[in-house]
Amino acid sequence: MATEWITAIDKRPCDRNLRDAELISCRLRRVEPLCRLPGSALQQLAMCGFYEDLEKGVTLFRAGEQGRFWYAVLGGSLEVRYHAADADGKLPVTLCNLGVGATFGESVLHDLPRDSTVVTKTTCELLRVEQQDFRLIWEKNKELMTDIITNCKLKNGVSSVVSAAQTKRPLSPDHPNPALPITESPSPTMFRMGWALRTLLVSDTSSCLKDRKVSGKLVRKCAPGTELVEWLINLSPIVHTRVQAAGMWQALLEEGVLVHVNKEQPFKDKCFLYRFRVDEDGSSGGPPTTDDINSANDHIREALSGLLHRGPDATLRMILRKPSHERTQEELELVFEELLHIAALSHLSTSIKRELASIIVFESHPAAGTVLFNQGDEGRSWYILLKGSVDVVIHGKGTVATLKEGDDFGKLALINDAPRAATIVLKQNNCHLLRVDKEHFNRILRDVEANTLRLQEHGKDVLILERVAKQRGHAAYKYTVMSGTPQKMLEHLLETRLGGQVGPNDPFLDDFLLTHIVFLPVHMLVDELANHYHSDLENEGDGSPSVEDREYLLTCKRRVVQFVHKWVVAVRNVVFDDPVAVDFIEELASEVEADPELQEEASVMHHVLSQIARYQEDRNMHNGQKWKLPPNGQPICLFSGNPSATRTLIRPDDDIIFRVYCADHTYCTLRFPIAATAEMIKACASDKLQLNRAADDLYLVEVKSNGERSVFKDNDVSVPTALSLNGRLFVSPKDHLDAMTPLPEQETATEGLDIDIEVLSTKELAFHMTLFDWDLFWAVHEYELLYHTFGRHHFGKITANLDVFIRRFNEIQYWVVTEIVHTASLSKRVSLLRKFIKLAAYCKEYQNLNAFFAIVMGLSNNAVSRLTQTWDKIPSKFRKIFTEFEALIDPSRNHRAYRMFVGKLQPPLIPFMPLLLKDMTFAHEGNKTSLDGLVNFEKMHMMAQTMRTIRFCRSRHLVLDPPSPKSEGEVRSYISCFRTIDNQRVLSAMSHKLEPSRRT
Repeated sequence: MATEWITAIDKRPCDRNLRDAELISCRLRRVEPLCRLPGSALQQLAMCGFYEDLEKGVTLFRAGEQGRFWYAVLGGSLEVRYHAADADGKLPVTLCNLGVGATFGESVLHDLPRDSTVVTKTTCELLRVEQQDFRLIWEKNKELMTDIITNCKLKNGVSSVVSAAQTKRPLSPDHPNPALPITESPSPTMFRMGWALRTLLVSDTSSCLKDRKVSGKLVRKCAPGTELVEWLINLSPIVHTRVQAAGMWQALLEEGVLVHVNKEQPFKDKCFLYRFRVDEDGSSGGPPTTDDINSANDHIREALSGLLHRGPDATLRMILRKPSHERTQEELELVFEELLHIAALSHLSTSIKRELASIIVFESHPAAGTVLFNQGDEGRSWYILLKGSVDVVIHGKGTVATLKEGDDFGKLALINDAPRAATIVLKQNNCHLLRVDKEHFNRILRDVEANTLRLQEHGKDVLILERVAKQRGHAAYKYTVMSGTPQKMLEHLLETRLGGQVGPNDPFLDDFLLTHIVFLPVHMLVDELANHYHSDLENEGDGSPSVEDREYLLTCKRRVVQFVHKWVVAVRNVVFDDPVAVDFIEELASEVEADPELQEEASVMHHVLSQIARYQEDRNMHNGQKWKLPPNGQPICLFSGNPSATRTLIRPDDDIIFRVYCADHTYCTLRFPIAATAEMIKACASDKLQLNRAADDLYLVEVKSNGERSVFKDNDVSVPTALSLNGRLFVSPKDHLDAMTPLPEQETATEGLDIDIEVLSTKELAFHMTLFDWDLFWAVHEYELLYHTFGRHHFGKITANLDVFIRRFNEIQYWVVTEIVHTASLSKRVSLLRKFIKLAAYCKEYQNLNAFFAIVMGLSNNAVSRLTQTWDKIPSKFRKIFTEFEALIDPSRNHRAYRMFVGKLQPPLIPFMPLLLKDMTFAHEGNKTSLDGLVNFEKMHMMAQTMRTIRFCRSRHLVLDPPSPKSEGEVRSYISCFRTIDNQRVLSAMSHKLEPSRRT
């Protein structure tokens, strides 16, 4: 990145592309005060600026010369000299030095000669802009540019003395120092962890903690960041990377347990020196005793994972305390990902969130009672509460409200430029806040508004577009949709995204097709399409249409046909299953066929009809398909006697046979379509079980193996498939819900084949598991993610195929735990652990990442991870492999390690489905579906991105080379139905029976 931008700016302006402009803008954005300029101004500077790399002693211009260029300092320093008249002639006087971020040469605006001489004091990097280009940028950003130049002159003492009355009060509070702690004193947990780490470091005679001379002064017991990182990685296998270790040390530094020797740096994996606070203030005491060392070792084993989990958050807070120009591109992306999940920002567009990532600041306040600002103060910042609570106090009324985590305040004063309407007082110690300063907030709003196009009808917004950078060869696409009414978005789509106009990276059409069911149900969509197709009927009374009108009407019809074709290709069987959609398509095909000017479109519609016919033929072949939910916790399976013996997808009108219990554990067996509602099941079960209660007085409940109860809504569908791993359906009077208890068999293992897993080939197991899981994954439609996220009851659609696939993940995870805690022999447990690690490796090799995660998470389950005697006997090779696997499933930074790994893979692959569902949930809960009465299409885009992941994973068919078969039939039967216990209490009890805790 450091050299890429120089390569970009070394090109002639006319040769620079969008990528070059982005690289140059990114570099300029890291320079204060250029980072305050709107993105459009930075883009202009990037497209017209020149790079200067000058040696020391170079004169850029002399006093009296006519100016041609304006400059900004990117690196190094320069002297500004003035030649004053003297008896002996002219002697140069140094007025000031210009450092990074300084600007000079603005006299080119008024064609004035230079009033001073500028000479490089050191090797310098400069941005040079020609007079004509600078004038254009100045005119568009006059207020900001004036402020930047004025502040630069004031800072460097170039301008004449300015009276105090003229000096503007800075809008932004001081920037927090990331090298300082965020608390007044460390928490007991972090203090104890610091003590344990220091004890082990001091007791190790070869450790990095040594007395060192710093600037001629002896600093006791300090160590470079690089060596502390290496020591921590070698201390414990749970620390996998240098980034993790650096984050753990930063967590100690931000609480004041560790300090930089000069208090100038946060923790960095560099040669900066750090030491423990107790060594700095002399309270460390004597050398550690043997008891101290043993106690420290015990504490590290138990609590180091807690420090590991604190590391990523501490790193994020450190980034948020850095000045904007010091944040790297990777850090900005990290902050942006976090901002996506903050509810207070959900109403802002993605582009605004990206801008906020570079300027949003973290600040902490250790003491309750601190006044953040007073009523009547100037509004200078907007705050978001991350931790703690604050009181809102108004003169004469006292405390009128208490704000808690997730709430925001102070924004109104920024928008209205009004004084604060209330006083904010911290209610708790150690409150954490995010802060957006007024200067940056206003700049971002101005920049975004300048790039926003609003289309209105009857004085109201109906479509909001945002200008995006042009792409070579696709200059027509300058705007992307941010929000709009469903009808206007469809109209815009038909006019701009069909007919060969779509750019290669324009996702609007695909986003619309994947998410329209949220805001434009199928029956409304086909009505709108019919209106567009028949737009000529609106002009029937106006006489014969002109040639231009006729061409326009034909274009409208062609675009509707193209849309239908794209719709069918993108959505497939969900369209074919909807009778309203099929009726519309068939009617449209007939009209197109009858129009002699639409012969090419008739061919397209014929192809669509043939797809529908093939689907209906396949559906008829599997008509009357029956499924059963076995009574002993096994997964859903086809009922014997089905027309097809092979597994197919579960359809809404398929029947399923299942049991419903009541409080005394008596049950009835029911048969219903998958799409049957909970209300229908409840009424039938109540009748069969003779509960003699009105349906309104009953609940349909899932009782899980651990006793938890989950009540179904009356309009919930695909209820039997939604049960957890070992859950059972109960019908219960509303006033007797607490009487529902698990069946005795729910606490035991589900039924599965009784086979010694050791005799089965590990590779063959992984191969057949991958084939089995692929079939389940293939059956999941992308729309099921939407149904799952927004709620099945909102759509009246089933999620049965997704339910079965999610259940499979849990089944594999708990199968691993169940098999291990069922193995009484220590040697066999060790062998089984090795086999599961190998199985995970093969699943990773086959790109079955869903099973890979399930196996590794099973091995990380507390009932397994606590078996120290077993793990101690695992060969180091297997321990290392498992450590690498744990690093890959590490959830920190939003599963960054996994995302980077999977981003390099090619299809086919089976993704980690729980993470995709988490992404959908975050997009849904972190962003409003409607903004000011318009559909928030940025939210739809985020959801469509996740849904496209599924499509990408399945974009190629799964073809695997089978291993040498040893017991194929046995393996296939075994992997289709694992023996599992999902009650964590039972699993933990079995684990403690195998290896009792030392304390007991």
